[in-house]
Order: sequence, then C-alpha cells, then structure tokens
Amino acid sequence: MSFPRYPNYKDSGVEWLGAVPGHWDLKRIGYYFSERREKASDKDFPALSVTKYGIVPQLDTAAKSDDSDNRKKVLKGDFVINSRSDRKGSAGASELDGSVSLICTVLKPQEQVHTPFVHHLLRCQPFQEEFYRNGKGIVADLWSTNYAEMRNILLGMPPLAEQTQIAAFLDRETAKIDELVAEQRRLMELLKEKRQAVISHAVTQGLNPDAPMKPSGIEWLGDDVPEHWEVGPLKRYWSVTDCKHVTAEFVDDGIPLASIREVQSRWVALENAKCTTEYFYASLIEGGRCPLLGDLIFSRNATVGEVAQVNADHPRFAMGQDVVLLRKLSPKYSSDYLQHVIRSPIIILQLANMMIGSTFKRINVEEIRSFVIPSPPQTEQAEIAAFLESEVERFDALTAEAQRAIDLLQERRTALISAAVTGQIDVRGLNASAEALPEVTCV
Repeated sequence: MSFPRYPNYKDSGVEWLGAVPGHWDLKRIGYYFSERREKASDKDFPALSVTKYGIVPQLDTAAKSDDSDNRKKVLKGDFVINSRSDRKGSAGASELDGSVSLICTVLKPQEQVHTPFVHHLLRCQPFQEEFYRNGKGIVADLWSTNYAEMRNILLGMPPLAEQTQIAAFLDRETAKIDELVAEQRRLMELLKEKRQAVISHAVTQGLNPDAPMKPSGIEWLGDDVPEHWEVGPLKRYWSVTDCKHVTAEFVDDGIPLASIREVQSRWVALENAKCTTEYFYASLIEGGRCPLLGDLIFSRNATVGEVAQVNADHPRFAMGQDVVLLRKLSPKYSSDYLQHVIRSPIIILQLANMMIGSTFKRINVEEIRSFVIPSPPQTEQAEIAAFLESEVERFDALTAEAQRAIDLLQERRTALISAAVTGQIDVRGLNASAEALPEVTCV
C-alpha cells in the first residue's frame, strides 16, 4: 500500500524541496523565525542539552563550562539547533524554558507556525543536508551553520491546520515505529542474556546432563561441576605474558601491532592496526612475546576482558600496549574453549570483583594469572567449544536479523517524516485509527 499524493504540485525552484503541493507557501526561514539572542544563566534557567533525539534537560553529571552564566535563553516552543556539530542532526523544538550553549541557534517561531510540525520539518534528512550545505566545515567532520547562513533557506509550509494534521500523523506513526524498534531491542537483550546463559552452563557443567557432579568449592562458579573436571587458576594451564612496555615508533607501512582495538572479536583484527618498524618489532616480541597460532591476546586496560585468538592466516605482528598474551602450557588445552570461558560470566564476575572501587579500569598480570577456571579433559573441551561455536553462531544470526529489522524500521521512519513534511504524500484524509503502516512510496 502507498500513501496518496496531493492533487497538484508546483516547482519550488530549490533542489532539496523539489515539487511541493500547489497550495503550500514558499518562504524563507527568516520569514517564519527570528533569532532569539537573549543571554541567560543556567542558575536562573535550567540547562538544556541539544541532542539528535531533541531538546532534553542536561544531566546533573554533565560537565559544565566556565561560561554557565553566559548562555542563550530558550522558551517553550522555540526551535534549537546545534549550529556547530558533527552532522548528526542535533536539534529539536523545546518543550521547556531553559538555556543552551552559545554555539546553538535558537529560533523563535512567528505566526502561522505549528511547533510540532516544525520539529519534524527542521529535523528531516533533506533539510539537514540543506542546512549543512549552507554552512562551512571547520575541521574534519565538524561543521558550522549560523542563523545568518540558514535564514535564507527556502521552506515549503502548508496552512496552519494542515501543519497540525501532519504533525499529529507523524507523532502517531513514528510512535508505532519506535515501539517496534523497542521490541527488537528487547529481543536483542533477551538473546544476549540467553547466549550468556548457554555459554555459562556449557563451561561450568558440560554437555552431559547425567555426568556425576561434585562441589566446585567456588561460590560464584556454582554449586557443582562435573566430577572429573579440574578447577584451578589460569596459570596452571596457560602462561600469561605482559606486553613489552616500549613506546614503539609508528609508520605507515610496517608490521602491525595488536592493542585493545584489535581484540574485540573472535580473531585478532589487524586491518586497521597501527604499524611499527622492524627494529621495534624485534624488541616487542622478545621474551616469548611473538604471537603464535592458538595464542590469545587479552585486554587488561580500559575495555578489560576483550579477547581474540591468533589464527594461521595472520601475518606476523606484535602486541601493542595494554594487552597480554595467553599461551597454552599443553596441547591438550583448547584455545576455543578458553576464549568462551573468558567471555562468559565466570570471568566477567571475577573481573567485576577485582575492579570494585576502581576509578580506572585496569587489572594487572598477576590478577589475570589468578583467574579461576574449570578445566575439562581435552576431548570435552573440544566438544564444548564446537557446541558453543554452533550456538553462538545461531544467536548472532538472530541478533543480526533483529538489527536488520531495526535498520529497516529506522529507514522507513526517516523516509516517512521526509515525505510528509515536504509534501510528497498527502496524509490529511488518513484514518487516525488505521492499524497498518503502509510503505512510503514517493515519485
């Protein structure tokens, strides 16, 4: 099903609007809005934050600048846009009186402007692109567009009553989409919890429900583990070697270094790794630090607990900073199995206990060596690892499917708003009680 179009259109004369309904007015932003330039203090007017979700109260924990007495006043109904941003569309109509940073542009609506409609219009993707086109780049992705530059942007504005109809339609339909997105996000959280539960059960109780059990002796590990399993510190089964504390020289074309960023997935990812010279590489791999097939690289700083495996396809590389190398002390230990253990609640809980009260997330090598882990026999480690690879793949596929659904819904939301506020669809006669959300088709 497609939305209806208006019976007749006229050329707006500007690319971002294209053809607009024949009865809509074409006037510049400066006609509909004046700039509010009054100064305010966040002591007298609550501090507001301008986000991609709209205008929200600033959190008490948000950092306040020295110019908290020198901000811009915002009144309910004003439209605020971050005039200096990273092009993420931080803007919205304010539902509160307050104050915002001086880098924001505050637009005071004149007559014949329905604020909820403007909230959608000035946040839609086509307008945002036109907004940035009228500004200028500062550095990298930072962009600046002030009122003097945006005031001449041409808007297509329907009559006030129609603005109200469009805003009500969009509020209703975007709420439906947002709820569908929320459902998919809840599903992703449930999948994550289930994934962790499956991993935790497999690495603490094994795959045989009839196996004789014994007390683990470790409260957080659970009451029982299979009778024939060992439970002991990681250092009993794997060596733990810290990275070389050397400040390496970085070069464009050299030997990759694996640091925190490179150990976020199953395998060490070197595609975007920093590189060093042969000289520093030789220094960094001294003392048994050259990564070998089956080794694990573990992050011990910042994002503590990330772990990735070295495979046969990796080129030679060295450890960078903030990671340690885990190497099995016997071929009977499975790299795949230990990787699942490290990513399971078994290690997550131990890490949490080790870092209680710490303001800086870091653990030392001795603490890593002291991790208590369950250690099944060799064949069982391989069986558990194979089972978990299959289960994790299944959970990841379901999670990816949910993410694709979210992406599709958000694309539809963006397209729906853009089509409605630029007059590409006519929503005036749509039944407010309609259950189905038709596809957005524009010509």
